Amino acid sequence: MKKLVLAAALTAAASTAFAGNYAEPVMEAPVIVEEASSSSAGNILVPLLLLAVVAAVVAAD
Repeated sequence: MKKLVLAAALTAAASTAFAGNYAEPVMEAPVIVEEASSSSAGNILVPLLLLAVVAAVVAAD
């Protein structure tokens, strides 16, 4: 009798796991992160200023 109750309980638990229809998976849109675009001249400005300061210091001596 215990085996019959256990089998009924396992059957009921297994059948509820598959209840309903299988739905197509929903794919989310990919997240596109755009970086701030700048010219390459912006990356060279600080080193050029540093070079100008060093040149001015050397010329002053």
